[in-house]
Amino acid sequence: MSQAKTRVPAIEGWWSADGGAPHLLGSQCSDCKSYFFPKESMYCRNPKCSGTKFDEVPLSRTGTIWSFTEHYYKPPEPYIAPDPFEPYTIAAVELSEEKMVVLGQVAKGVDMSELKAGMNVELVLETLYEDDDNEYLIWKWKPLAD
Repeated sequence: MSQAKTRVPAIEGWWSADGGAPHLLGSQCSDCKSYFFPKESMYCRNPKCSGTKFDEVPLSRTGTIWSFTEHYYKPPEPYIAPDPFEPYTIAAVELSEEKMVVLGQVAKGVDMSELKAGMNVELVLETLYEDDDNEYLIWKWKPLAD
């Protein structure tokens, strides 16, 4: 009988599923209220702000596709690609509340021909890779049913 693997983030601190549905973890500048992903901790990237204090915030779970493309090459390390490599689709998604664009892979089983700019998507978790003990999860974008 095989033991179930522990499901862990592939990148620690970039998302959370605490309380049920997964969401990305970003930061918000205490001064100008700008949002950032990945989280910012040193200085505000808004050129009109000199803030240096940030709050960790859960980001929207939904958004709209701004752009997308399919990748046919194996990315360099530290990315871990399956062997043999399989092409995958990346989407640039504008988050519903924050109105910022976050890149991410599109969920398995979604054909690029099904995607359209302006399409509503939600954040889901899928396995990026596994080892003997763990299943490493990453966020992906999945179209919402109309």
